[in-house]
Amino acid sequence: MKKILCLILTVLMIFSVISLAGCGQKETLKLGYGMYSALSEVKNADGDNDGSAEALTTIAAVLLDKDGKIVKAAIDTAQNKINFTAKGEAIAPAEMKTKTELGDAYGMKAYAKAPKEWYEQKDAFISVIIGKTIDEVKALQVGDKGNDEVTAAGCTIKITEFIPALEKAVKSAKDSAATADDTLQLGVVSSQNEGKNAADGVEGVNEIMTTAIAVALNSKKEITAAKTDAVITAVKFDDKGVSTTEFGKEIATKYELGDNYGMKAYAKAPKEWYEQADAFDSKLIGKTADGIAAFADDTGKPAEDLTTAGCTINVNDMVKAAIKAATVK
Repeated sequence: MKKILCLILTVLMIFSVISLAGCGQKETLKLGYGMYSALSEVKNADGDNDGSAEALTTIAAVLLDKDGKIVKAAIDTAQNKINFTAKGEAIAPAEMKTKTELGDAYGMKAYAKAPKEWYEQKDAFISVIIGKTIDEVKALQVGDKGNDEVTAAGCTIKITEFIPALEKAVKSAKDSAATADDTLQLGVVSSQNEGKNAADGVEGVNEIMTTAIAVALNSKKEITAAKTDAVITAVKFDDKGVSTTEFGKEIATKYELGDNYGMKAYAKAPKEWYEQADAFDSKLIGKTADGIAAFADDTGKPAEDLTTAGCTINVNDMVKAAIKAATVK
């Protein structure tokens, strides 16, 4: 009788352990984020045309499991035109949308006779990299495009900017509260950072700043993980509309510049930009899109909640990008 009783108790204990394991918390994932930015071309102004530069910034975010495999991924590209006149005047940009935001209006089908639009091809690429490590993702590239697995999925465009952005994302990945049930989204905002005309032998400059935020959202649309970065793409030119700006080189982001960005040294700020971005991200956790609007006033001055956390910079574009990212599509 004692043996039977012991056997029953043992079975009950086993079932209890299994039950508790099944009710346990889901695996939390690492959030990784990367920006790859460069000027793809610079053209001087002439009698008929304004001078121009094309700034390409590709943003990638990933959620990684404990084995370094990609569970979720998000990719977008800001393709911004920076213009100036033959008199060396900086031209303020019109509204700047990412390739994903442009959607069908990007026009790959209409102008390049592509089988799918850019956003559809990007999504096809993402579908292939899910479950892969970064080394397996890098192996997908053949020349400047994807291999047969990638093209068969419906991605026939160049992936040369996708790969380095994803590499950065994986390399920078940090522990977070995000799980596989969460949605991973990007929010991107580009605006003119500075526009100065050339005069008296001094070069003019036109700067575009692209701010991007990656967030993971739970079923309640609350942010469980967040990462912010920004990059400034600048073109210089003389009063004849001739540019001396080199193109083709990668441009470091504000976060990547770290202490070299110089907010402490030149702006006498209490913290560097990357530290302030981290403080901003920390206050995003648990917020929904509706709750982010209160982070700043109309001028971009941060609310007391942010300044107390250590973010005292203008957060206008950061707030806009965060609201975009946290808005369920």
